[in-house]
Amino acid sequence: MPELSTTVTSERPASLWELFVACTCLAMQGFGGVIAVAQREFCVRRHWLTPAQFLEMLNTAQVLPGANVCNLTGMVGDRFFGWRGAFVALAGMLVLPMAGMLLVAWAIALVPAQSSAQDLIQGALRGITIVAAGQIMGTVLRLAAPLKQHPLKGPTCVALVALAFAMSAFLRWPLIWVLLGLGSASCLLTYATLRRQPPHGGTQGQGS
Repeated sequence: MPELSTTVTSERPASLWELFVACTCLAMQGFGGVIAVAQREFCVRRHWLTPAQFLEMLNTAQVLPGANVCNLTGMVGDRFFGWRGAFVALAGMLVLPMAGMLLVAWAIALVPAQSSAQDLIQGALRGITIVAAGQIMGTVLRLAAPLKQHPLKGPTCVALVALAFAMSAFLRWPLIWVLLGLGSASCLLTYATLRRQPPHGGTQGQGS
């Protein structure tokens, strides 16, 4: 049965401290979510995961309750160090960013409400959101590469992506219904496709 994770990486974090530092650096690179940076950090820079493995973990993280990137980093930590790794990875994602946000909130509270400084702050925040949206779009394009190995093949995957986008952006369906409806249909379609495919080695066995 074909799988997405056909390539296995040999690199892994040397210690819990390295995992903590990596997750902290990851958290401090993003604004409004770091999924856009996580793929580069785990796959390209550190080579802890293959793109296909990252995509599989991200899919699971999106289905589970809670923040996607926290679920993802928890699974990465658990992959290498068990529950201790999950705890350390989550701590790396939260400790320094939380301290930074509390400091920023305290500094903004000191600025008078009706002042030019407040207008500058609001404008800067709106500008950063544009950059964050661009990062997310770039990550989506990079994550599309492993879909070439998916059993449903490219055209079907593109059609499902377009349908999911239409449900969320135009029909404004709640995410839970998109996941339950379209996600369940995708799982059933993939399962049916895999059932129709012969097992590995079946053709060679018949020829011998």
